[in-house]
Amino acid sequence: MMRSIKFLILILIIMIISACSTEENSFLSSNSTGEKNSEKSTGEVTNIENPNLDVDFSNSNLETIYFAGGCFWGVDAYFERVFGVSETKSGYANGIGTDPTYNSVMSGKEGFVETVRVNFDPDRVSVEELLDYLFRVIDPTVKDQQGNDVGVQYRTGIYYEEDSHKTIIENAVKKEQSKYDEEIVTEVLPIKNFYLAEDMHQDYLEKNPDGYCHINLEVLNEVKINSNIYQAPSLSEIKDQLTKEQFNVAIEDGTETAYENEYWDTYEPGIYVDIVTGEPLFSSNTKYDANCGWPSFTKPIDAESINVSKDNSANMDHTEVRSRVGDIHLGHVFDDGPEEEGGERYCINSASLKFIHVDDMKQEGYENLIHLVE
Repeated sequence: MMRSIKFLILILIIMIISACSTEENSFLSSNSTGEKNSEKSTGEVTNIENPNLDVDFSNSNLETIYFAGGCFWGVDAYFERVFGVSETKSGYANGIGTDPTYNSVMSGKEGFVETVRVNFDPDRVSVEELLDYLFRVIDPTVKDQQGNDVGVQYRTGIYYEEDSHKTIIENAVKKEQSKYDEEIVTEVLPIKNFYLAEDMHQDYLEKNPDGYCHINLEVLNEVKINSNIYQAPSLSEIKDQLTKEQFNVAIEDGTETAYENEYWDTYEPGIYVDIVTGEPLFSSNTKYDANCGWPSFTKPIDAESINVSKDNSANMDHTEVRSRVGDIHLGHVFDDGPEEEGGERYCINSASLKFIHVDDMKQEGYENLIHLVE
């Protein structure tokens, strides 16, 4: 009987050991505790490009923020691939004592949390955007756990150096709370201390691409456009800005002539933006020849940047596509697109678009999207 009890205790100890503790323990991470997180050890990190590799940060006024989201291996790999992040470092934050080691942190006695220090260029990525990236991959309602990693060292937290960040963070948490019935338990505190983790933990998934990762890095392939930086001009300003044909199509819901418009056969690398607001809408890497005489795309850059609604004008059953911020008429979406790309065809009027060539994207303020078309 006593031997059976000891055996059960041993099994329980093994189960609470973090999958982040050693690569050999990655077999413990086969199940996810939430929809946002998926434990993986598939080497997927090597398939996600880092858009910052060729970015020059030498003249940037960098700022710093700290994120705790479970095992720092995945958090580090995730944020270093967010455009505008110049550097990430894994470490231990807001605990008691000095010079913590991985083993001492794992004990939970000192209260340290596995944390990633994120240095970023605010002209390329805002605090709000970084917070959005964090909330995409954590469950902020779970206390002292993310994925299969359990313990005070795996609590979620947002730690700041600058007081100006505090209000931004609190507002973001309040906004996020509206998505949950349970209370968000993610800490929002000033950074009290931060100690770099051992070398083996720095860039861990770069060194060990098949290593454990509780974060679904594929989220990084889902581009989100910040609509707050785009504004719709007044109608009089739009009239001055557009040609007669552009105004007829974009504002008066007209349709240009097939095969006689500006972009129907353009296949240069770049992006297509709302001609009124400049909000990015479509990318050249999703453009294809649908033999219809208008620019055709398999999907928008960000699905939330467009609005769709039923259009029964001209006695036809169509689904109209309009831009989010500018609310201009773009065209229609049909279900006869390439099946391997999802089956949708966005048939868009050239007159509602402005094409930004990849060589001009940085100068025009779209540097963060260059990786989509290169």
